Amino acid sequence: MFNRDMLADTFAMVTFSIIIGMTVELMAGLTFDQSLQSRLLSIPVNLFTARAYGLYRDWLFRRGSKIGQGFMQMALLDALAYVSFQIPLYASLVISTGAGVEQVLMACAGQIGAMLIMGRPYGIYMQYCRLWFKPVAIPAA
Repeated sequence: MFNRDMLADTFAMVTFSIIIGMTVELMAGLTFDQSLQSRLLSIPVNLFTARAYGLYRDWLFRRGSKIGQGFMQMALLDALAYVSFQIPLYASLVISTGAGVEQVLMACAGQIGAMLIMGRPYGIYMQYCRLWFKPVAIPAA
């Protein structure tokens, strides 16, 4: 059974991955066709892993809340969660497109840099998606 957090996490990851991932891949030197293949291959992976990432991030945030809940702590936790969860998956996808070793390393290096920057915006976006997928209480007339 799908719950709203699962749907929200999946929607967030698929949409964010397509837009940001393709931008970084093209800047890292992948061809448009390689990036398109990578993004298309990422959709089933994102469908399968989105909720796992959401749960992993939530777990990491519960553990990290002991060090504080300021902006910097949240940004660092989001960056850590995003990089540590996504890079192994990403490298596998790029390899499967037929990219050479140098292209895989460049794409991963570009993605790590982007993930460090985009971890917090993605975390915020995911939280908003979770709010958007929550039922709205309609006041009785």
